[in-house]
Amino acid sequence: MGWWIQRLRRLAEAWAGDSPWRLRTTGGLITLLLVAGSGLAGWGLERLAVVQPATTPLLLIAMASALAGRSLEQAVRRVLRLLPAADGPGADLEPARRALGWIVGRDTHRLDRGEILRAAAETASENAVDGLFAPLFWMAVGAACWGASGLQGPGPLALAWGFKAASTLDSMLGYRSGRLRWLGTAGARLDDLLVWLPCRLVALSLPLVAGQGPLGSWRQWQLARRDGAPDPSPNAGRSQAAYAHAAGVQLGGLNHYGDQAKAKPLLAAGQPLPTAASVERMLQLTALLELVWLLPIAALAVGGSAQ
Repeated sequence: MGWWIQRLRRLAEAWAGDSPWRLRTTGGLITLLLVAGSGLAGWGLERLAVVQPATTPLLLIAMASALAGRSLEQAVRRVLRLLPAADGPGADLEPARRALGWIVGRDTHRLDRGEILRAAAETASENAVDGLFAPLFWMAVGAACWGASGLQGPGPLALAWGFKAASTLDSMLGYRSGRLRWLGTAGARLDDLLVWLPCRLVALSLPLVAGQGPLGSWRQWQLARRDGAPDPSPNAGRSQAAYAHAAGVQLGGLNHYGDQAKAKPLLAAGQPLPTAASVERMLQLTALLELVWLLPIAALAVGGSAQ
């Protein structure tokens, strides 16, 4: 997907130049081509698995490729391993800063230990929704559609790959600077739309695996909605707020992106600042919630294949 986006972007910019309407138009065409093409490729593998059951392992591997939970966990834990046990004059933070720079968009070269931990906590929470739970949600929708159509229509892989295409477009083109403010509009808006419901389902279900009862979970969902509302993204602030309240840490604050400083809203204000243990707690909550989400998806897949 990234390979195609790079080449289509070069073609689009060569034709559109700096014209906003041309960039928006070509951005919409790139989004349509990539999302539809990815979905059709997934559908083709699904049809192959139905006709040739021996290719089912290939289908499962392809479905796993749409989930970034494991790679996110490994990347965040690598930052934690490289982080010195204490901050001070002799502490070497550069290895942790470099590792963190691979998974966050903000500048990392001047972050102290506390800011590294906050960045790790925020990316662990936001990307759990974008990279794991949103594609899982669309797999579930695809499994239900597959069962309803007697394994004829698009299924879990088609919808997961279609979502992954929108997510990749957003991560590569969804920036509010230069030509991308127009070229990346369609992909960014589509990604926001596709993540909207999964994000809110995570905010509802995460407190349950964190040990809250129904009343506590409802209250934490309301707090996550309130705290995340000021964020420009309709999903990122709420994702981070849900994890902040579940883990009992304060997130948000001032981030630097190139020459720009952006103040992010405080989430779970008044709670302790993130520690290595609280970041680890977030990763554990993600693993537990993934198991909870996988149960109905497996049930839908088994039910569909039995029809």
